[in-house]
Amino acid sequence: MGYPKVDVISKLPSGIIEAILCLLPIQEAARTSILSKEWRYHWTKIPKLVFIENRFQEWTDGPVPSAVEQYLNKPSKRKDMAKRCKLFYAIYQVLLMHEGPIHEFTLDMEVDGSCVEIDHLLHHLSKKNTLKILKLDLDAGIDEGHMLPISLFSLQHLTSLYLHGCALYQERSFNEFGCLTTLHLGSVWTYVKTLLRLLSSCPLLKRLTLDCECSVIFRSGDTTIVDLFKCLPLIEYLNVVLFIVECFAPKRLPKELPTALVHLKYLCVDSLCFMHIYALPFLALLIRSSPNLEKLKLVMYNGDWLDEDDLGSFTLDDYSDIMLEHLKEFEIRNFSDAENELDFVRLILAKSPVLKKVTVSPYYNFDKDEEPQISEILFCSPCASPMVEIIVRR
Repeated sequence: MGYPKVDVISKLPSGIIEAILCLLPIQEAARTSILSKEWRYHWTKIPKLVFIENRFQEWTDGPVPSAVEQYLNKPSKRKDMAKRCKLFYAIYQVLLMHEGPIHEFTLDMEVDGSCVEIDHLLHHLSKKNTLKILKLDLDAGIDEGHMLPISLFSLQHLTSLYLHGCALYQERSFNEFGCLTTLHLGSVWTYVKTLLRLLSSCPLLKRLTLDCECSVIFRSGDTTIVDLFKCLPLIEYLNVVLFIVECFAPKRLPKELPTALVHLKYLCVDSLCFMHIYALPFLALLIRSSPNLEKLKLVMYNGDWLDEDDLGSFTLDDYSDIMLEHLKEFEIRNFSDAENELDFVRLILAKSPVLKKVTVSPYYNFDKDEEPQISEILFCSPCASPMVEIIVRR
């Protein structure tokens, strides 16, 4: 006598089914409709939609490349357009059949110039107006990023916004992103004043990444670095590159900000070179203005590219007054023991009474024989914290 068959899959709670489908690529989620009657339309209700061009190969790839394309190792423009059309057709089909709210939408693809289909998608999402997380990763190569339509700023319920390969040139004021707490800008084209208007429209912003090394931010007016931080009263997590300072054309950086960044707990400064005229003043400005900083991360950059006008004449003696009373973790990557790098690590050790962990990651071509020497110097340096762990490793 056999046991009765139990359809466990069909009896799963809808919340579990939704969680499973959200973990699958959208084309795989759609295929679950064949599992049972109960599963047939579940995929049309998932609130998280992710469209990554490279994962749509079976939907967008054409026949074998021609001999010319194989020789040039580059597909033709016509074939690229055909693949794009198939990709957007698939996205339109999903959106047409989708029921219920869309809380998260991701689009990862290459663009070359204008792409009106992206504007149509954003317009559709703005009409639904249920989106909480939007990620646009648009690889534009060496071209200017895709110009975002004004409908983007109608997404009033966004809590997280990730923009890569986009252009923001809107002259008019934005609607307020009253719920936005996380903003990531990478490889963007915009004006300084437009950037400040965007940040000012996010009164609850807590996490900000400004990856301006691969961006083009045009100077406009007499804005200063102080104007930037006026827009960030609640910031807790800040990731910036050194070049952001140059975008604001400062004549001289202040010693401290007029209003302290009292909520800032995590600070990462990327592409940092202590030889640069703004490097140490900018870093000291942020440290002095962040009394509750708990984690500091520096990513160093080789200084061979500097012009004479970029070189500074500062020494660490000018910054002996800084204190890091709440700092628990300090990390420095691409350490090359260039001018002031080792001394700055020693300064952190001496000024951080509750420091627990220091990690020094040498530059890839750093001499391995020197690593033990660096470790010994740091272990023998004056240290304000009795419990700090010092790690020197690649």
